[in-house]
Amino acid sequence: MKKVISRFSIILLAALTLLLPDIAFAGEALKVDPKQPVFATGVELGRKVLVKGAARPGKPPKVAPTAATGVLGTEASSNRYAIVVGISNYPGNANDLQYCDDDAADVVSALKGVYGFQTANIIVKYNLDATRQNIIDAIRSIKSQAKSPDDEVLFYFSGHGGRGKASDGDAEATDECIWAHNKASLVPIWDGELAAEFSGFGTSRIVFIFDSCYAGGMTDLAGSGRVVAMASNENSLSYEYSSIGNGEFTYWMVEKGMTGSLADRFDQKDGVYDVTVEEAWDYARANCVYDSVNLSDRFTDDLLL
Repeated sequence: MKKVISRFSIILLAALTLLLPDIAFAGEALKVDPKQPVFATGVELGRKVLVKGAARPGKPPKVAPTAATGVLGTEASSNRYAIVVGISNYPGNANDLQYCDDDAADVVSALKGVYGFQTANIIVKYNLDATRQNIIDAIRSIKSQAKSPDDEVLFYFSGHGGRGKASDGDAEATDECIWAHNKASLVPIWDGELAAEFSGFGTSRIVFIFDSCYAGGMTDLAGSGRVVAMASNENSLSYEYSSIGNGEFTYWMVEKGMTGSLADRFDQKDGVYDVTVEEAWDYARANCVYDSVNLSDRFTDDLLL
């Protein structure tokens, strides 16, 4: 009888595998196809909201508790790499945004002009160049280079976010995604797919910044030594301002907080520029009116890019 049951179980499992080829079963490493996302149901596009009013003036962060500790953590002593994605122009006209490519350009400017990242180490994908294939290829390219524990990696995305139930290797009731495209239509990259792509890096010193709807669900990427800064929670939208030409979160965290030095609270390097990721996030949190910003910080003390 036991042999009969065992044979029936094997046949049933084989049948399920044929019917659901995109599902990663528990314990199986997710294999990401750069061209084709995993199977998903109930997929929703979170539309970034355009605000036409003026952004209010910046002010020092007074929200407690703050993410910044005032203690500078270990600095990167080797190479620093970045992948920066901004999508305002999606295929067609129905889903276009206004300032996501401007957000990405401001991040590149901060990385190069303020933090000294080398141009050759920054992969930038704007608009119709920001396909699912190209974004995943960029992650894999950086992964092949960032092999030292002292290396540092930053991943930034500004564009549409989304949610649904995806077979992306986890047991979440709701999964979140960033919306890329294939030059013909919108295509998601799910949080579990991103987590799979960012697993196995030689360094645990990785910063993620998401200026998109439902970004709070991107904590799948959390891990030792990692900081995940998110413009929204997993149930809220993100916003961009016509008066400032940026996403609200990116404007306060990067444009004003980092490039404008307004987030600098602690002199951690004796007069040298030292706005940390945590200080910049605190500043964005204090100043964002619409975005419900979130943070997952598992880096010891404060991270200076």
